[in-house]
Amino acid sequence: MEVLENKIVPSIEDSSCLQKIEVGHLESEAIYIFREVVAQFDKPVLLFSGGKDSITLVRLAEKAFYPGKIPFPLLHIDTGHNFPETIEFRDRLAQELGVELIVRNVQDSIDQGKVVEEKGRYASRNSLQTTTLLDALEEFKFDAAIGGARRDEEKARAKERIFSVRDDFGQWDEKNQRPELFDHLNGKIDLGQNVRVFPISNWTELDVWSYIQKENIEIPSIYFAHKRKTFVRDGMIWSAEDAIVHREEEELVEERMVRFRTVGDMSCTAAVLSNAITIDKVVSEIRESTISERGARIDDKRSEAAMEKRKQQGYF
Repeated sequence: MEVLENKIVPSIEDSSCLQKIEVGHLESEAIYIFREVVAQFDKPVLLFSGGKDSITLVRLAEKAFYPGKIPFPLLHIDTGHNFPETIEFRDRLAQELGVELIVRNVQDSIDQGKVVEEKGRYASRNSLQTTTLLDALEEFKFDAAIGGARRDEEKARAKERIFSVRDDFGQWDEKNQRPELFDHLNGKIDLGQNVRVFPISNWTELDVWSYIQKENIEIPSIYFAHKRKTFVRDGMIWSAEDAIVHREEEELVEERMVRFRTVGDMSCTAAVLSNAITIDKVVSEIRESTISERGARIDDKRSEAAMEKRKQQGYF
């Protein structure tokens, strides 16, 4: 501890210890939630993208059911515009764990005329995932979809319960949420309904990174600082190493040292300048950051209630 003007304040070392204690408590809570899901639902599935939050969920699921295997499949709704690094990692991890991986593609929904692809400067397939996700849940009759959403990410997600009920159209009613007193999780649903489950709902971005650090979990290289061809638009840094992100002729390409804090659809996920090439440096960088990771997601900036509207329509 350090003394400052007759006040005791925690040092960096003390803060790190407190973080480890908090992460340990959160791990226990998440494991409890996973076990409740398997106990209360007939056919759960874990939504997996190859991103840090879903990778953390996989590790928690491993611990929850060890020494047995994870007792449900992984489901990825692939926009076709995902970062190649995360797709490669997704496939490799599923193979190493011997877990079933189900992939459903937004491109199929486009080809079937169920959704219309956006065009122009800010075009993205991110919102189109909703239709593909709802179709996949119906196809396999999944009654619980486990995901890595956290309450600190975005204000609409802060309204969710850990067991969040969706109606038979996949829609979410933010005004009709079940109470979850004393950690009692109610998985009772009517015919046609399903539940979205958020085991790391109470975690923060720093908690996730601290857990990855503590558990020495492998993550895609895109999360670490690397040189990348990029361009700047609206004060944000975009990847220019592909034909996915729309770029105007006047938007010049330069090589920058960047990393990604979140890895959604390439067309709506910006990078940040960084020199963090190790997990320890990433954790230190996040600890000092004053900007939310969702600040690099352009799809959240379309309107004040963009996320909430997508969730009401069935988006995860």
